[in-house]
Amino acid sequence: MAAGHPAALDTLRQAIRTDHGFTEEASLPLGVKTIDATLGGGLALGALHEIAPEQPIHLAAAYGFSLSLAARAAGRLRTTLLIQPDFAGLEGGRLYGAGLELFGLSMARLLILRVGHPRDALFAMEEALKCRALSCVIAELTDDAPAADLTATRRLSLAAREGGALALLVRHRICKISSAAATRWTIAAASGPRDNFGGLGQTAFLMTLTKNRRGPCGRWTLTWNHHDGMLTDAAHPVSLAAAITGRPDRTAYASSR
Repeated sequence: MAAGHPAALDTLRQAIRTDHGFTEEASLPLGVKTIDATLGGGLALGALHEIAPEQPIHLAAAYGFSLSLAARAAGRLRTTLLIQPDFAGLEGGRLYGAGLELFGLSMARLLILRVGHPRDALFAMEEALKCRALSCVIAELTDDAPAADLTATRRLSLAAREGGALALLVRHRICKISSAAATRWTIAAASGPRDNFGGLGQTAFLMTLTKNRRGPCGRWTLTWNHHDGMLTDAAHPVSLAAAITGRPDRTAYASSR
């Protein structure tokens, strides 16, 4: 291309960015300045993100991190859809409704779809992501990496862009094959702060960003405040993101005391 056509070059760059899902669209701030800056404002909505445990023993932490993101996204009073193949439920366990409520994700805004095969989960996720009534779609996969290859994740990315929802693909193990996901995370459980009585306090995650289309990668330890639906830096507990609004469960709890 000739150097005398800067406008055409800018148009081509924008087309490439759009084609790869790297558009200036809405983001979900995680509430920590350094992470949001690394992510270009937050976790991109209308895009696919992959989450896996650092080691198999940390699967619950990876799942918990995914649910914390879903809780933040659902602050807009829309619904979260969780898609779980049968074997994934047997291997990793089922969700516990009362625990989800305490964690900050209301069961009133959660749909659970159980399918027989990972291919069914990917198909259901692709179709669900086109629905604008959903704020977040989570699909869980065990060790069936070939099912979610570059072609499949590309289709999921395009569907997420069409619907504008947060798309989370939770793998039970780290996957080395190429993916069209905008980000890839590995999650491990971390020691969180104790409560006022020396008991268990807030949930803490050791997060490693291994792929980031918007910039560099990094590693952080965050805690999850389930009361306000915010992630905070464990070393510097000051959140910059607004707390989740529209929590009738908290209003009822406060009025009953």
